[in-house]
Amino acid sequence: MKFVSTVAVLAAVLALTGCNSVPIMNVSEAAVSSASGNALRPDQVRAAIVRAGTALGWQMKDEGTSMLVATLQLRTHTAVIEIPYSSKSYSIKYRSSVDLDEKGGNIHKNYNGWIQNLTRGINAQLTAS
Repeated sequence: MKFVSTVAVLAAVLALTGCNSVPIMNVSEAAVSSASGNALRPDQVRAAIVRAGTALGWQMKDEGTSMLVATLQLRTHTAVIEIPYSSKSYSIKYRSSVDLDEKGGNIHKNYNGWIQNLTRGINAQLTAS
């Protein structure tokens, strides 16, 4: 009987631990579009990305031409992403993290929510341009 309860407890712990880890979400070549349908310049795309990221607490830094690096720090957690952009598209790529249990292409589920929020914010800023 003791063996069965030990196995049940271990299974429950493993199930709960596994629920917090999901595949890392990247955004690849998301189309850039404005409300007017007019093409945007790269500097307008950059400004929209920076406005969206800053509003959500991301620290945005330029890294070379047409590349932003964004860092989000919440309590003990840190996420760092790369955002290459052009007049036609942008991408969001995982770079590194601290205290988000990244391993083997998986990460804490909250990370993907942060990326989804950032993507929605960028798209909203682009369509407002």
